[in-house]
Amino acid sequence: MINQSQSEVRHHLWKSWLRDGVLSVIASAFIILFLYQPVRVEGTSMLPELADHDRLFINKFAYHFSDIQRGDVVVFYYPRNPQKSYIKRVIALPGETLVIDSGRVYINGRLLTEPYLSQTYRDERSTGAIRIPAGEYYLMGDHRNISSDSRDFGPVSRDLIYGKAEFIYWPMRELGAVR
Repeated sequence: MINQSQSEVRHHLWKSWLRDGVLSVIASAFIILFLYQPVRVEGTSMLPELADHDRLFINKFAYHFSDIQRGDVVVFYYPRNPQKSYIKRVIALPGETLVIDSGRVYINGRLLTEPYLSQTYRDERSTGAIRIPAGEYYLMGDHRNISSDSRDFGPVSRDLIYGKAEFIYWPMRELGAVR
């Protein structure tokens, strides 16, 4: 029979808790640095999908193995001030030609179906034909009336896009995947 003193048991428990705590911190740091990062939405340019102060997880690893797709909601460094981050939806891909006519978006001459847009947030702005350069993406907010997006600052370089919005975790009534 093994007879351990109380101090040995406490010492063993303390070491076990410390080990588990250190491993938890390392795993959390790995997840936050390389995989998922919590972010808070600031502003209303992505209404109705994302509201001011919504909290969500972005996947920082998604685009290491797959391509950016039209309709993805992405987080990127603002081209005019890389200290700021923006969140917008991918509208046009590299090599495509985009035209906006009275708020309707055309990609390579075909009207883009945008089920995520609410009539309330549409606008009537127009642009001439824009060919999206290689390695760049045309990004727009879902609240077209107020969004500062590629219509203002141009297509965004792939190098500035660092995450894909995946999951809203706050407020609880909005819990779920980003569409």
